[in-house]
Amino acid sequence: MTSCRLCGSSALAGVVDLGATPPCELFLTADQLDEPEMTYPLHLRVCTDCLLAQLPPLITPEDTFTEYAYFSSYSDSYVAHARQLVAHAVHRLGLGDESFVVEVASNDGYLLQHVVERGIRCLGVEPSVNVGEAARGKGVPTVTEFLTPESGAELRAEHGPADLVVANNVYAHIPDVVGFTQGLRALVADDGWVSIEVQHLLTLIELNQYDTIYHEHFQYYTVASAQRALASGGLALVDVELIDTHGGSIRLWARPQEVAGEPTSRVADVLAAEKAAGLHELSGYANFGAAVAKVRRDLSRFLIEAAEKGQRVVGYGAPGKANTLLNHCGIRTDLLAYTVDRNPYKHGRYTPGTRIPILPPERIAHDRPDYVLVLPWNLREELTEQLAYVGGWGGRLVYAIPRLEIVEVSP
Repeated sequence: MTSCRLCGSSALAGVVDLGATPPCELFLTADQLDEPEMTYPLHLRVCTDCLLAQLPPLITPEDTFTEYAYFSSYSDSYVAHARQLVAHAVHRLGLGDESFVVEVASNDGYLLQHVVERGIRCLGVEPSVNVGEAARGKGVPTVTEFLTPESGAELRAEHGPADLVVANNVYAHIPDVVGFTQGLRALVADDGWVSIEVQHLLTLIELNQYDTIYHEHFQYYTVASAQRALASGGLALVDVELIDTHGGSIRLWARPQEVAGEPTSRVADVLAAEKAAGLHELSGYANFGAAVAKVRRDLSRFLIEAAEKGQRVVGYGAPGKANTLLNHCGIRTDLLAYTVDRNPYKHGRYTPGTRIPILPPERIAHDRPDYVLVLPWNLREELTEQLAYVGGWGGRLVYAIPRLEIVEVSP
């Protein structure tokens, strides 16, 4: 990478280098196990001019999102979160029968299904054919499309301007951040609102959530860098909320610059917290690499010692971020026999790079392993409750992020 994708500066400083890994959502079929895999460098850098943390655009969205392995609705807590967001937006913005809501990267309809239930006209814009089809099966109108300035203008001409455009967990997933932001502006009404949820770089650094660094994520935002990104497309940040999803995210409320007005005091508060953490300069990133290395050592040591004692460790979940952790730590089936996942799409497939088989969740109760390594740590409360049955045979749960922790559970 030679220049920042937001401001064009060549002043890029390294934050952490995780080596090279395959794209995190390219799960392998059994027929592919004897074939080579492409790997790409995973080196996070930050622009010292505009503060955008970023990865080189080594893969394209088309490589990953034409057919996608992630279905949002398999997380009960995230569906509940989406329902709460819809209720919040309806109240805050006064949405009703005459309103129009668009969600970009609408996945399987996990959010817009709640808009449909309220009788509000809506449209999902989802590039992945398979998950978009799942949304249509729920009665959520969905078009198969990547958002660009051109497609945004075309959708606005066909369906009308949107009172609210939602873009949850996608603002990090697009290499052309300026073009995507221009697409958001094309979709939204001149007096409308844009709501964006994206992981907060502050919590990523402070809580050592390094496994969320993977090739699908092209950039990582502070509120300061998000303000600059929004401005590149004609949007202005009006408000920000700190939310718990994905280990700590920000919900950005933006409007067209012409009607935005002054931002709320919450924007200033979060900017001050970021500055105090050193994230408006390089100092805040100085110790991150050492914290990442400790996770690798601690998890590897635990798995090796368990294997030497004849104890069996299996995984729970096969999220994209797990593949950063598994590849970075060099974990194979001699240390993690398999992992399980609720998503049937992944059953019978294998994790990229590490080739760990993915099985249905029922396999854990059948095998009664000594430990279950919970890979989607961001769903800790939900999954600790779901996996309480593991304690029935003396099994324990393991979390590796932000630090290694062994958890006793009881049914």
